[in-house]
Amino acid sequence: MKKLLLAFTLFIGFTAFSQGLTLGKEPSKEIKLEKGRFYIDGTQIPSYQMKKVFASNIHSLNLYKKAKTKETLGGALLGLGATVCVIDLAVGLFSGVEYPTALTYAGLGAVAISIPILSGRAKKMEEAVKTYNDGLKDSGSTDFDLNALANQNGIGIQIKF
Repeated sequence: MKKLLLAFTLFIGFTAFSQGLTLGKEPSKEIKLEKGRFYIDGTQIPSYQMKKVFASNIHSLNLYKKAKTKETLGGALLGLGATVCVIDLAVGLFSGVEYPTALTYAGLGAVAISIPILSGRAKKMEEAVKTYNDGLKDSGSTDFDLNALANQNGIGIQIKF
């Protein structure tokens, strides 16, 4: 029984090996950023999957996260400010309240604050893509130096990466 189990295990192992399974280790491909959308080999990648793509390069992942934080914060301030202004305008039009109240000024302030926050996100996205693509080019190099050494302490092999 042990021999049969060993033979079966070896047979399954050789069969799996002969299939050339890579277990999801595909070579990384270059990312293109066009009009705020990410493309890999001409296929658009949704932004929620980009964290997985950028995970191999920590610096580009941090830049991407910062850009998404700026986008979220700036969008929230812009939406909140515009909503407060419109609500205050509607209240001023349909009731006898004097129109420009403190809410209008607070809404305009939120919109004004959101503009510089949103302006830097595109540059961070481009920098994240550039850093990621540069990392792909650098990771393919296999520069190393192999030397045999002999001195008063003995003999050995020196490898420099």
